[in-house]
Amino acid sequence: MSTSVGGASVDDRGERLPDDPGPLPSPPSGPLPGPLGAPLSGTQPRPPSAPLSGAQPWSSSEPLSGAPSGLFAKSLSWSRTVARELVHRDSVAEVLLTDVRPAGNGTYEAAASWPRSHPTFPRGGVDLHSPLMVVETLRQLGIYLPLRYFAVPRDVRMVITELFFEIDPAAEPRPASGATQVTCRVRVGGVRRGADGEVTGLRLGVTYLADGTPFARSGGGARFLGPERYDAVRKGRAAPVGDPGAPGGGAVRPDARALGVSGAHDVVIAADGATLLVEPADMRHPYFFDHATDHLPGMIVLEAARQAAAVESGGRLLRPTAGRLKTARFIEYLPAARVICVPHHATCVFRFLQDGEQKAFGVLRYQ
Repeated sequence: MSTSVGGASVDDRGERLPDDPGPLPSPPSGPLPGPLGAPLSGTQPRPPSAPLSGAQPWSSSEPLSGAPSGLFAKSLSWSRTVARELVHRDSVAEVLLTDVRPAGNGTYEAAASWPRSHPTFPRGGVDLHSPLMVVETLRQLGIYLPLRYFAVPRDVRMVITELFFEIDPAAEPRPASGATQVTCRVRVGGVRRGADGEVTGLRLGVTYLADGTPFARSGGGARFLGPERYDAVRKGRAAPVGDPGAPGGGAVRPDARALGVSGAHDVVIAADGATLLVEPADMRHPYFFDHATDHLPGMIVLEAARQAAAVESGGRLLRPTAGRLKTARFIEYLPAARVICVPHHATCVFRFLQDGEQKAFGVLRYQ
């Protein structure tokens, strides 16, 4: 099973996915007021604090329904990772999950190890994990749970339709050394099944705890496409080969320090005058390109939006504490997609354009 970021319905040209709810609205150009916990303006979604569709809300400080308090947390193990194939990673070093246990009533508890050695961990003295770790853990749970507990075949492609994350800066862990042991409380809802009874989609809601203290939450929706269906809609699309080197045309990649990343190989955007383009510097990046894909990986999309926000805010907005991404189309490697990012106070609305279409949009919030 592999993950993709693409949107709602697909025709034979490979652009849309089944059961499309309709075209996505464009982000508004007006002000984006509201506190961190308010709805993320521009996408018209539910706020991060609202329950996921098909799932009941629960407090991250309360025990999971149907499980005695602390029972599963005590038995979770951080000793070894789960099989890399079950989270669609080629490198074991990129596997974050170490244990997953059912907890009853559609809930699960999972253990994740967030190492300081991860490519996304800042090297500038800021002892905080990248917000991408929250989203990557969500991604891995979104693959592992369907494969392990919902009988989804391993050769199925998971296509992310939307996701959100929110971090509490006052509660998030500051790793002193080694790795942070994270407990994940997971609720699965909105399960869809095809005529044959196989699962075709679901939603996840996750609360993250460190040393028993909740510090983040995330959620999102995904759909599953069998290999024949995926090959039909993506026919003729191929992954790029090798390192692109310098960006094309007159584009120039921003300085890594201005983007809040450790080195030039972490830069995923380039500026062609006032236009920002998605042009990763390192097509062999150990995290962003752990394995070959026939379209731009979702983590690249989210990171490109974050880097664009850093550029457009003059370096003021570097580390988001909340965000939402909604996708409508697969984003291809070529031609380079344009990312438009409009900062407003502590918020930045973004969208991705390619071949005259809006393919993804969302919002990032900062504190």
